[in-house]
Amino acid sequence: MNNRQTSPPAAPAPGTAPSTFANEESLPRVPLPTPEASCERFLAWCAPLLTADELAATEAEVAAFLRPDGPGRVLHGALEEYDATEGVHSWLDTFWPYRYLGRRDRIALNANFFFLFRDSGEGQTERAAGLIAGALHHKGLLDREELPPVVQRGVPQSMVQNRFLYSATRIPGERQDTVRAPYSDDWPGPSGARHIVVFFRGGMFRLDVLGSDGVPYGLEDLEAGLRAVMKAGAEPDAPAASVGHLTTMARAEWAAAREELLHADPRNAESLDVVETALFCVCLEDFAPAGVQEACDELLYGDRGNRWFDKAVSFVVFADGRAGINVEHCELDGTTILGFTDFLLNTPAEEHSRLSGARPQGPPAPEPVVFAVDAPLGEKVRAAAESFAAYGDATATATVSFPDFGSTTAKSLGMSPDAFVQCAYQLAHQRAKGLLGATYESIATRQYRNGRTEAMRVVTPEMGAFVTAMEDPAESPAGRLAAFRAAADAHVARAKASQAGQAPEQHLWELELIQRRRGADLGVTEQPALYRTPGWLKMRDDYLSTSSAPSRNIQFFGFGSTSSRCIGVAYVLLPERFNLYLSTPLPVADQMHTFADRLREAVAELRDLLEPGGARVLG
Repeated sequence: MNNRQTSPPAAPAPGTAPSTFANEESLPRVPLPTPEASCERFLAWCAPLLTADELAATEAEVAAFLRPDGPGRVLHGALEEYDATEGVHSWLDTFWPYRYLGRRDRIALNANFFFLFRDSGEGQTERAAGLIAGALHHKGLLDREELPPVVQRGVPQSMVQNRFLYSATRIPGERQDTVRAPYSDDWPGPSGARHIVVFFRGGMFRLDVLGSDGVPYGLEDLEAGLRAVMKAGAEPDAPAASVGHLTTMARAEWAAAREELLHADPRNAESLDVVETALFCVCLEDFAPAGVQEACDELLYGDRGNRWFDKAVSFVVFADGRAGINVEHCELDGTTILGFTDFLLNTPAEEHSRLSGARPQGPPAPEPVVFAVDAPLGEKVRAAAESFAAYGDATATATVSFPDFGSTTAKSLGMSPDAFVQCAYQLAHQRAKGLLGATYESIATRQYRNGRTEAMRVVTPEMGAFVTAMEDPAESPAGRLAAFRAAADAHVARAKASQAGQAPEQHLWELELIQRRRGADLGVTEQPALYRTPGWLKMRDDYLSTSSAPSRNIQFFGFGSTSSRCIGVAYVLLPERFNLYLSTPLPVADQMHTFADRLREAVAELRDLLEPGGARVLG
């Protein structure tokens, strides 16, 4: 099949600036904790959520897990052996595919995440063309390995995820999904694809954005190409023909529907190939959101057949020029997309175009991407559309903004900004729902080889004592302040430990997965009872799932909740502002809105508490 690919440029010559992936092999490996260390941390982390009896039951099963002939020793031995295997970069190399590619529910809304970009004041086609130009500049640098490797506080960070920004597509499977991507055995080196896929009113169009020699089209050409797409797609596709709806299905169902597509007509294989090898998607909407929250909702789960949720990167540009990105999560984390977004938006589109070597080549002609859909498949497309629309309607969301509070304010009050807001979340949750619940926070670990994230649990004993002090009318303001600072210090210490790989959850989880995969061969034929204890179940039953994305180039960041009572808390904490996007299932929407109200109060209350003399004033 002719994918109109070009050969990637050669890597930089020796002696030039460090290449993009120069640090990868010298990065330290993700530390593999001992079973004793992980179990000790596990007990400490789950204890604040348990009754005395629940803790005792959990401790008993941990002891059985760790006994000399216990399952923990056997499973960890297998993991040590795997970690030492040639070609394995991390003991998490098998964990990550299972965690992301193994999930069987829909990824749309449940797994993909979004950024709402800062406004640019541009019109729709101008904004979209600028994003395309920036991405082509970025890809050219990446292909030549001239994209500077990220270094944070003097520590090099893994750049491997950048290889999944272009032409990467998640492929549904019956039991586990796969990823079709460049830099792989099947597709060595960078993507040579020259095209993107543009969506408009449910229709899909192939649009070349690189010439036959690999040179990007100029900005005016890109704008003209996008206008041609909108003209060609002016008549909306029939709902049954908008095959993008299928990507909203649960994964095994989508896998079956994809096989039906492939067998229904030979042309469908070529159309799928166009979509799956495209550099990225651009989704042009024919409406302007009524406000910021509607823009966020549309970026998270907007559809109308105008998405391919399996695509690694999809830019979404609304009729008024507002724009954002929807990201498939299996190979890309927020830190990589933050760097990508900052690259795109820190430089004017004209400069991106110039630096990429773009030149006028005449407007690229869009080509419709057509699928032959028979009646049974058409019914599946319609049913998928209706089901996902209902699923979106069953999700409640809210935006919360603090235009007069940010990280500068917290630092000026002698407080870690993240610790401040995490304490505020716990206080607000207690007041909204009447309890402290398990809270997840994502901690980046890209300083390790193939590093991604670590799972931090926020509720420490000090956090519980802080909330108790704040809710006790008899507690003095000075006592509340002391409890607040102790909770913040404990939070910072746990975050540092988690970033250093000193966290229990992913290690113990991978041991459980080894038992599922290889238990019979290892003589561990049953799931260890540790994984049925109150400690394991309660620690991982999220009431709050939190993650931050600090960049001046984004207004909001968001994702769906992780359980029937969870509130997803995606936050952008910048020096001068603090924005949150909340999501939860509709049946508990009232609790989410109450949480938002209590959060506003908590931020003001804690800020006052930290002000010089604040403890005395509050008293």
